[in-house]
Amino acid sequence: MENFIQQIKTLSSRIERIKDNIKTEEATKTSLIMPLIQALGYDVFNPEEFVPEFIADVGIKKGEKIDYAIMDSGSPVILIEAKSVHETLLKHDSQLFRYFGTTKAKFAILTNGIEYRFYTDLEEPNKMDIKPFFVFNLLEFRDNDIHEIAKFRKNVFNVENVLTTASELKYTSEIKQFLNKQWEEPNDEFIKFILSDVYQGVKTKKVIDNFREIVKKSLAQFVNEKVNDKLQKALNSADTNEEHIVEKEEVPKIENVAEDKVTIETIVTTEEEIEGYVFVKLLLKDEIDSNRVHYRDNKSYFNVLLDDSIRKWVCRLGFNTANKYIQINDEEKTVYKLNNVNEISLYKDKILEVAKQFQ
Repeated sequence: MENFIQQIKTLSSRIERIKDNIKTEEATKTSLIMPLIQALGYDVFNPEEFVPEFIADVGIKKGEKIDYAIMDSGSPVILIEAKSVHETLLKHDSQLFRYFGTTKAKFAILTNGIEYRFYTDLEEPNKMDIKPFFVFNLLEFRDNDIHEIAKFRKNVFNVENVLTTASELKYTSEIKQFLNKQWEEPNDEFIKFILSDVYQGVKTKKVIDNFREIVKKSLAQFVNEKVNDKLQKALNSADTNEEHIVEKEEVPKIENVAEDKVTIETIVTTEEEIEGYVFVKLLLKDEIDSNRVHYRDNKSYFNVLLDDSIRKWVCRLGFNTANKYIQINDEEKTVYKLNNVNEISLYKDKILEVAKQFQ
């Protein structure tokens, strides 16, 4: 999974760099789309796995071709319709819609090399839904988006498994879009819904307009307070362990050189280290009791551990140098470079795996 995440990030950086130099649909296919298919583990030169210009007869029209089909045991399982990187995708949905009903494929992708819109038949069997259940943008993605598209990798792809999560993905996405719209500009119906429990008078147009800004402000304050409360709770838990014991750091010994006396320096725990500790603690919260998660700061690195025991360290954060890193307490004591604290989330699975060993 780690290798896949890095491939996606590399591809994203590459697209940002070259997209303005791509002028045609064919260039989009070879420069942007096929590299992603390869990252998913498919051999684009093997017709048993990947077929360009797949024939999908539509009604009385014979020989209709779709750009690509990903195959399994001789049958298409994913259809891909490609457009130029400079085209928007909305107006092309109907074309892919026609192709979908003529094959056994359960998934269809519409893409311009940057945005990938995933479709299936949740609303009516064998009829492609009008709206995608998942949209992946290679220039604007979150960690959970990578985990969703990773389900389409060749070595783990399972039609039934993806279908079971497609419905939740689709409606979760639509609900988030609705909430985002209301966040930006709440409509009259949403304001009336909010006022139903807080305002007893008649909800006239004037009343709704008067409450519009109040509702927007209340939503913003509510979310901010929720986030702050969560972070403060984690920080307060950390404060209960202020008198932590400093671990003895291992100093490499060089042969034929006399040992020098080590000068004890004051250890300063930085805000960034506390932020990293809180981040790890939040990643563990669903599997590990938060009261078990502690930290110990050293001169060279910052430990996150369980039960305040150095024998149960989960990871070490190195934030005191120009090259930030996280070290996971796996068999290899693997070290990963970090650009910022948020990238700790990329190693959630590895952190959880280590922490569970100490349960």
